[in-house]
Amino acid sequence: MFPLASSQPTNTTVDLKEIRKIVELMDQHELSYFHLKEEGVDLKMKKGADIVQVAQAAMPAAQAAAPAAAAAPAAGEAAPAAPAGNAITAPMVGTFYAASSPDVAAFVAVGDTISEGQTICIIEAMKVMNEIKAETSGTVTAIIAKDGEPVQFGDDLFQIS
Repeated sequence: MFPLASSQPTNTTVDLKEIRKIVELMDQHELSYFHLKEEGVDLKMKKGADIVQVAQAAMPAAQAAAPAAAAAPAAGEAAPAAPAGNAITAPMVGTFYAASSPDVAAFVAVGDTISEGQTICIIEAMKVMNEIKAETSGTVTAIIAKDGEPVQFGDDLFQIS
């Protein structure tokens, strides 16, 4: 959640649904760049290069694990089949973290039942830890993103049924 400037900044927020609406409007009006700057929020989105930058003043920082080295599949190795269900996708570019710090349990595990608004992971973007919340309820059938690895806008993070 990103507070916007208002007479009561703690009550006004930009949530994931609003960001997706901005992306839809960018597509509808064929815009390649969007920039919103208000007190406490600096949101920049650029279409085509999959770049989304978010900076926020006074964001509580969570302890993050060091990124792990990415392992590429060997040549000729088949990609794993996509699990059935609905995908929860990355709302921004950043580094995926399954837990708030390396020494605590992950927010969710395969088989867990999640509810709308529940924190399911963290995506670090520009040294800011962004809690990602579930948009729908369901059961986690797969965790697709790897802890400590980069994700792009729209990448599948989880599958739920």
